[in-house]
Amino acid sequence: MKSKVVVCALAVGALGLLSNPTMSKASSHGEAPFITNHPKADGADFYIFNSYEPGRQGYVTMIADYVPLQDPNGGPNFYPDDPNVLYRINIDNSGAGDNNLTFEFKFLRQEADAAIPVGGKMVGIPLVNAGGIAAGDNSKINVREFYTATVYRGGDSARDGAKALTVKQGGSPTFERPVANIGIKSIPDYDAYSKQFVYEVNIPDCNSGTGRLFVGQRKDPFAVNLGEIFDLVNLKDPLGKPDQGKNSLAGKNITSIILEAPAACLAFSNHVIGAWTTASMQRKRLGDDLDFLKASKAKGSSEDWVQISRLGMPLVNELVIGLKDKNKFNSSEPKDDAQFIDYVTNPTAPALIGLLFAAAGVKTPNVYPRADLVQVYLTGIPGVNANGAAAEMIRLNVTTPPTVAAKQDRLGVIGGDLAGFPNGRRPGDDVVDITLRVAMGKLLTASQAPSGQLPFTDGAYVDATKFDNAFPYLKSPLAGDPQPLVVVPPK
Repeated sequence: MKSKVVVCALAVGALGLLSNPTMSKASSHGEAPFITNHPKADGADFYIFNSYEPGRQGYVTMIADYVPLQDPNGGPNFYPDDPNVLYRINIDNSGAGDNNLTFEFKFLRQEADAAIPVGGKMVGIPLVNAGGIAAGDNSKINVREFYTATVYRGGDSARDGAKALTVKQGGSPTFERPVANIGIKSIPDYDAYSKQFVYEVNIPDCNSGTGRLFVGQRKDPFAVNLGEIFDLVNLKDPLGKPDQGKNSLAGKNITSIILEAPAACLAFSNHVIGAWTTASMQRKRLGDDLDFLKASKAKGSSEDWVQISRLGMPLVNELVIGLKDKNKFNSSEPKDDAQFIDYVTNPTAPALIGLLFAAAGVKTPNVYPRADLVQVYLTGIPGVNANGAAAEMIRLNVTTPPTVAAKQDRLGVIGGDLAGFPNGRRPGDDVVDITLRVAMGKLLTASQAPSGQLPFTDGAYVDATKFDNAFPYLKSPLAGDPQPLVVVPPK
């Protein structure tokens, strides 16, 4: 289906592709001034798609990435999660822009205080491990991280009634995440080690099947040519081959919360769901003089939690929302997004791209206001993933059959693959190339978008072959020390 309205929808993520280059890092990597002070609460990317692993049809996978731009050589602490942050995946299944269903994750840290004898005294070591780590053997780990996962239905006012997800085997409500990929000497086989932290889980009040859960470090799945894109689209060849540029995140890791749940437990009254991630901290840790936080107190709890991060569609806050409203957007709810409408109806990206490449004959689409984008951006695409909510979310039609990995098109809907972005988002969807092309009017008429058929690209190529074809889909993180272990005998 390549109707005009479907393709126009894909411009959502690129409406403001260069509105604030100095603040942009990647897809919501430090996208607003305030969140740069709290990187462990920074939602970096969000993916939601109908599971395409063989045998898992009828399930939906959600991937919420936090703590962006992790260098593999990140010792000695290696990016632990913050016990003082509530990480959430929110689902709207009523079409009102509310979080009808919320999965909440909270972490805790356990230190073993491993010690070694030094001069007749046992002295604690400064490292996260005291020796080699392997599957089934935690004896050498000095710091272990655990977490709980709960779910509540009915918005934040129902948070006090949250119920715990539990391990299918044994019923424990506590999960453990693997340590980061410290290096090959510490963890010779990270794949085998990390797989033991993939859990089959019972989801409360869900009788349609068993879910799966993994939380831990992964290789950053996002691909973008940061240096050239955010240097005023200083691309060497914006119409060249899609794999000839640099992926600036190729050497970075990320922290991923990956949950697979039966679609029937997510979509109740509507087969289309809207989804977004958030992160919240207690107000006492943030201060009371931040005006944009005044109305964001979480309801239904004696604890005063304040939302400081929000992410639905990729490349929205740092690239669409104006600088003065970035913090406000991060603390807002989708149902209130009418306040940001001007950033959608009058996007700056196409105008700027047309200006920068005018000498090459590139022309900006001349349709204002962008009423087509309002329809898709705030209500969903009729016949594809509309759910009625006037809100910015990433929308997924859970009845769309998933496309097997080998047949996925990296350009999603504009490539003829209806199971791809913006009908959800898979790891192999090249959202940067998609949004660059559609921002310039991919399927508008020639009179409305004279450059609409040009194959814009940032050259940072991504497709389904870069990922695993089964849960948790994302590749193991890059090792802090990728060199093979060499033992040097004493002289």
